[in-house]
Amino acid sequence: MSDTSALPLCLFAHPGPLRDRLVAATLSGEKVSTTGLLVEYEVEKEELPPVGERSVVVDSDGRHVAVIELAEVRVLALGDVNLQHALDEGEGYTSVAAWRAGHETFWHGEEMREALGDPEFEVDDSTMVVAERFRVVERVDGADTV
Repeated sequence: MSDTSALPLCLFAHPGPLRDRLVAATLSGEKVSTTGLLVEYEVEKEELPPVGERSVVVDSDGRHVAVIELAEVRVLALGDVNLQHALDEGEGYTSVAAWRAGHETFWHGEEMREALGDPEFEVDDSTMVVAERFRVVERVDGADTV
């Protein structure tokens, strides 16, 4: 098992039931992609992560549970997200419309609007998103390396 303390953190959603489901889907191999808002990177003054970067997945209790490696990073309009990406998020969506509805609920939520400093924030087809594809390279809980 490697030392994960020097790696950037991968935080899916906010702590709670959604994060727990996303972490479980990542560990099971169902989740191999994720989507964030480009504006989040701008607000936090962060660069987009490079392909090959490794980060540590953190659960709702703050435990390091896995190391993932980015295989692809794309910036595209929300309206251009395709079915394969939606399926690969591992959340059980069977259509882009269902995926988008679930993500809009999250992005339009109070916590996201607060994080962005915009209580009226809304997405539309032209909203730019960051679509990442990754693979688990190590389970931090002592399980075998993937």
